[in-house]
Amino acid sequence: MLRFMPVGDSMTIGSAGEHTWRYRMWRHLCETYGGPFALVGPRETLYDKAAEAPDSYAYAEPDFPRAHLAGWGEGWLHMAPLIGEAVRECGADVLLVSLGLIDLGFYTNAEQTAQNVRAFVAAAREANPGVRVVVLPVIPNVRCTSDAPFAEQVTAFNELLAKAVADLDEPRSPLLLATPPVSYDIHTDTYDGTHPNESGEHKIAQAFAETMYQGWGLGADYEG
Repeated sequence: MLRFMPVGDSMTIGSAGEHTWRYRMWRHLCETYGGPFALVGPRETLYDKAAEAPDSYAYAEPDFPRAHLAGWGEGWLHMAPLIGEAVRECGADVLLVSLGLIDLGFYTNAEQTAQNVRAFVAAAREANPGVRVVVLPVIPNVRCTSDAPFAEQVTAFNELLAKAVADLDEPRSPLLLATPPVSYDIHTDTYDGTHPNESGEHKIAQAFAETMYQGWGLGADYEG
Protein backbone atom coordinates (compact mmCIF):
# COMPACT_ATOMS: atom_id res chain seq x y z
CA MET A 1 0.00 0.00 0.00
CA LEU A 2 1.25 3.46 -0.92
CA ARG A 3 0.83 5.96 1.90
CA PHE A 4 0.55 9.66 1.09
CA MET A 5 0.97 12.31 3.78
CA PRO A 6 -0.26 15.84 3.05
CA VAL A 7 1.93 18.35 4.90
CA GLY A 8 1.09 22.03 5.06
CA ASP A 9 -0.22 25.17 6.66
CA SER A 10 -3.69 26.72 6.74
CA MET A 11 -4.18 26.09 3.01
CA THR A 12 -3.81 22.36 3.68
CA ILE A 13 -5.54 21.84 7.01
CA GLY A 14 -8.50 23.91 5.84
CA SER A 15 -11.27 25.25 8.05
CA ALA A 16 -14.69 24.05 9.16
CA GLY A 17 -17.13 23.50 6.32
CA GLU A 18 -14.52 22.99 3.59
CA HIS A 19 -13.65 19.96 1.45
CA THR A 20 -9.88 20.80 1.37
CA TRP A 21 -7.50 19.96 -1.48
CA ARG A 22 -6.70 16.78 0.44
CA TYR A 23 -10.20 15.52 -0.35
CA ARG A 24 -9.79 16.49 -4.01
CA MET A 25 -6.50 14.56 -4.15
CA TRP A 26 -8.08 11.51 -2.54
CA ARG A 27 -10.90 11.51 -5.10
CA HIS A 28 -8.36 11.81 -7.92
CA LEU A 29 -6.27 8.91 -6.60
CA CYS A 30 -9.38 6.76 -6.15
CA GLU A 31 -10.13 7.25 -9.83
CA THR A 32 -6.63 7.00 -11.29
CA TYR A 33 -4.25 5.08 -9.03
CA GLY A 34 -4.26 1.37 -9.79
CA GLY A 35 -3.22 0.03 -6.41
CA PRO A 36 -4.12 0.30 -2.74
CA PHE A 37 -3.27 3.61 -1.09
CA ALA A 38 -4.06 5.68 1.98
CA LEU A 39 -3.78 9.22 3.23
CA VAL A 40 -1.86 9.14 6.50
CA GLY A 41 -0.71 11.53 9.19
CA PRO A 42 -0.96 12.18 12.93
CA ARG A 43 -3.81 14.70 12.64
CA GLU A 44 -7.33 14.62 11.22
CA THR A 45 -9.08 17.87 12.10
CA LEU A 46 -9.91 21.12 10.38
CA TYR A 47 -9.34 24.54 11.93
CA ASP A 48 -12.34 26.07 13.71
CA LYS A 49 -12.11 29.83 13.20
CA ALA A 50 -14.74 30.58 15.83
CA ALA A 51 -12.90 28.58 18.49
CA GLU A 52 -9.48 29.54 17.08
CA ALA A 53 -8.41 25.93 17.44
CA PRO A 54 -7.76 22.93 15.16
CA ASP A 55 -10.54 20.84 16.64
CA SER A 56 -13.26 20.65 13.98
CA TYR A 57 -14.41 17.56 12.11
CA ALA A 58 -17.01 19.53 10.13
CA TYR A 59 -15.77 18.57 6.67
CA ALA A 60 -18.05 19.32 3.72
CA GLU A 61 -17.51 15.64 2.83
CA PRO A 62 -16.39 13.77 5.98
CA ASP A 63 -16.31 10.28 4.47
CA PHE A 64 -12.69 10.12 3.34
CA PRO A 65 -9.30 9.35 4.98
CA ARG A 66 -8.71 12.72 6.63
CA ALA A 67 -5.25 12.09 8.09
CA HIS A 68 -2.60 14.78 7.52
CA LEU A 69 0.22 16.76 9.08
CA ALA A 70 -0.94 20.33 8.64
CA GLY A 71 -1.54 23.25 10.95
CA TRP A 72 -3.01 26.72 10.84
CA GLY A 73 -0.07 29.11 11.20
CA GLU A 74 2.59 26.40 10.86
CA GLY A 75 5.43 26.35 8.34
CA TRP A 76 8.72 24.66 7.50
CA LEU A 77 10.04 25.97 10.83
CA HIS A 78 7.38 24.04 12.71
CA MET A 79 7.17 20.92 10.58
CA ALA A 80 10.89 20.15 10.29
CA PRO A 81 11.06 18.97 13.95
CA LEU A 82 7.85 16.92 13.57
CA ILE A 83 8.24 15.20 10.22
CA GLY A 84 10.60 12.42 11.29
CA GLU A 85 8.32 11.02 13.97
CA ALA A 86 5.26 11.48 11.74
CA VAL A 87 6.87 9.53 8.89
CA ARG A 88 7.98 6.75 11.23
CA GLU A 89 4.66 6.40 13.03
CA CYS A 90 2.48 6.60 9.92
CA GLY A 91 4.71 4.76 7.48
CA ALA A 92 4.52 7.57 4.93
CA ASP A 93 5.91 6.80 1.48
CA VAL A 94 5.07 10.07 -0.32
CA LEU A 95 4.97 13.55 1.21
CA LEU A 96 2.85 16.20 -0.52
CA VAL A 97 4.18 19.43 0.94
CA SER A 98 2.77 22.96 0.70
CA LEU A 99 4.59 25.25 3.13
CA GLY A 100 6.44 28.55 3.29
CA LEU A 101 3.97 31.43 3.29
CA ILE A 102 3.73 31.54 7.08
CA ASP A 103 7.50 31.25 7.49
CA LEU A 104 8.19 34.20 5.21
CA GLY A 105 5.35 36.23 6.63
CA PHE A 106 6.17 35.87 10.30
CA TYR A 107 9.22 33.80 11.21
CA THR A 108 12.14 33.45 8.81
CA ASN A 109 13.60 35.04 5.71
CA ALA A 110 14.03 33.21 2.40
CA GLU A 111 17.48 31.85 3.22
CA GLN A 112 16.51 30.64 6.69
CA THR A 113 13.34 29.05 5.33
CA ALA A 114 15.36 27.20 2.69
CA GLN A 115 17.60 25.81 5.43
CA ASN A 116 14.51 24.50 7.19
CA VAL A 117 13.49 22.79 3.94
CA ARG A 118 16.79 20.92 3.96
CA ALA A 119 16.37 19.99 7.63
CA PHE A 120 12.86 18.74 6.88
CA VAL A 121 14.06 16.48 4.06
CA ALA A 122 16.93 15.14 6.15
CA ALA A 123 14.60 14.25 9.02
CA ALA A 124 12.09 12.60 6.69
CA ARG A 125 14.84 10.51 5.11
CA GLU A 126 16.23 9.49 8.47
CA ALA A 127 12.80 8.05 9.25
CA ASN A 128 12.34 6.50 5.80
CA PRO A 129 15.39 6.46 3.50
CA GLY A 130 13.16 5.81 0.50
CA VAL A 131 10.59 8.53 1.12
CA ARG A 132 9.42 10.48 -1.92
CA VAL A 133 8.59 14.18 -1.67
CA VAL A 134 6.62 16.55 -3.88
CA VAL A 135 6.94 20.22 -2.91
CA LEU A 136 4.67 23.02 -4.07
CA PRO A 137 6.31 26.45 -4.29
CA VAL A 138 4.73 29.27 -2.33
CA ILE A 139 1.72 30.67 -4.18
CA PRO A 140 1.84 34.48 -3.80
CA ASN A 141 -1.13 35.73 -1.80
CA VAL A 142 -2.87 39.08 -1.49
CA ARG A 143 -0.14 40.48 0.75
CA CYS A 144 2.26 40.27 -2.18
CA THR A 145 0.19 42.85 -4.03
CA SER A 146 0.80 45.55 -1.42
CA ASP A 147 4.00 44.52 0.39
CA ALA A 148 6.89 44.62 -2.09
CA PRO A 149 9.56 43.34 0.35
CA PHE A 150 7.37 40.35 1.21
CA ALA A 151 6.75 39.64 -2.48
CA GLU A 152 10.51 39.73 -3.05
CA GLN A 153 11.04 37.23 -0.25
CA VAL A 154 8.46 34.88 -1.77
CA THR A 155 10.23 35.06 -5.14
CA ALA A 156 13.63 34.57 -3.53
CA PHE A 157 12.45 31.60 -1.50
CA ASN A 158 10.87 29.88 -4.48
CA GLU A 159 14.20 30.16 -6.29
CA LEU A 160 16.04 28.70 -3.29
CA LEU A 161 13.41 25.97 -2.99
CA ALA A 162 13.98 24.93 -6.59
CA LYS A 163 17.72 24.76 -5.91
CA ALA A 164 17.21 22.72 -2.74
CA VAL A 165 15.00 20.22 -4.55
CA ALA A 166 17.58 19.86 -7.34
CA ASP A 167 20.42 19.49 -4.83
CA LEU A 168 18.64 16.95 -2.63
CA ASP A 169 17.03 14.80 -5.31
CA GLU A 170 18.44 11.29 -5.43
CA PRO A 171 17.30 8.01 -7.02
CA ARG A 172 16.57 6.25 -3.74
CA SER A 173 14.54 9.15 -2.35
CA PRO A 174 13.36 11.35 -5.24
CA LEU A 175 12.14 14.91 -4.86
CA LEU A 176 9.87 16.72 -7.29
CA LEU A 177 9.10 20.43 -7.49
CA ALA A 178 5.45 20.87 -8.39
CA THR A 179 4.53 23.47 -10.98
CA PRO A 180 2.23 26.07 -9.41
CA PRO A 181 -1.17 26.21 -11.11
CA VAL A 182 -0.69 28.66 -14.00
CA SER A 183 -4.31 29.77 -13.89
CA TYR A 184 -4.43 30.21 -10.09
CA ASP A 185 -5.96 33.61 -9.35
CA ILE A 186 -6.18 34.89 -5.78
CA HIS A 187 -9.33 36.81 -6.71
CA THR A 188 -11.26 33.80 -8.03
CA ASP A 189 -9.53 30.76 -6.48
CA THR A 190 -9.47 31.95 -2.85
CA TYR A 191 -12.10 33.31 -0.49
CA ASP A 192 -9.83 35.85 1.19
CA GLY A 193 -6.79 36.33 -1.03
CA THR A 194 -4.92 33.41 0.57
CA HIS A 195 -7.03 30.36 1.36
CA PRO A 196 -8.41 28.24 -1.49
CA ASN A 197 -12.08 28.03 -2.31
CA GLU A 198 -13.50 25.08 -4.26
CA SER A 199 -11.75 25.96 -7.52
CA GLY A 200 -8.51 26.67 -5.64
CA GLU A 201 -8.67 23.28 -3.93
CA HIS A 202 -8.94 21.58 -7.29
CA LYS A 203 -6.02 23.54 -8.72
CA ILE A 204 -3.72 22.73 -5.79
CA ALA A 205 -4.63 19.04 -6.01
CA GLN A 206 -4.04 19.23 -9.75
CA ALA A 207 -0.56 20.66 -9.25
CA PHE A 208 0.45 17.73 -7.06
CA ALA A 209 -1.32 15.11 -9.16
CA GLU A 210 0.14 16.16 -12.49
CA THR A 211 3.64 16.50 -11.04
CA MET A 212 3.48 12.92 -9.76
CA TYR A 213 2.08 11.66 -13.04
CA GLN A 214 4.66 13.44 -15.18
CA GLY A 215 7.57 12.69 -12.84
CA TRP A 216 6.80 9.18 -11.64
CA GLY A 217 3.99 7.91 -13.86
CA LEU A 218 1.77 7.73 -10.79
CA GLY A 219 -1.94 8.19 -11.40
CA ALA A 220 -3.04 10.18 -14.44
CA ASP A 221 -3.79 13.70 -15.59
CA TYR A 222 -6.12 15.54 -13.24
CA GLU A 223 -9.69 15.91 -14.43
CA GLY A 224 -11.24 17.36 -11.29
